Amino acid sequence: MRGAAGAGGGDAGMTTSEYAMGTIAACGFAAVLYKVVTSDMVSSALAAVVGRALDVPF
Repeated sequence: MRGAAGAGGGDAGMTTSEYAMGTIAACGFAAVLYKVVTSDMVSSALAAVVGRALDVPF
């Protein structure tokens, strides 16, 4: 009789190459996100949102 841990098969986790590909994908996504957030259009939009939020009367 097998328990729940042994019923799934032999793959218990990611291999080193899967970790490497995941890390590369995460770094690529972070680079694209950084470029988008620091662009002039997005930066000015974020500044406008923060400016409006700080001007709200209490």
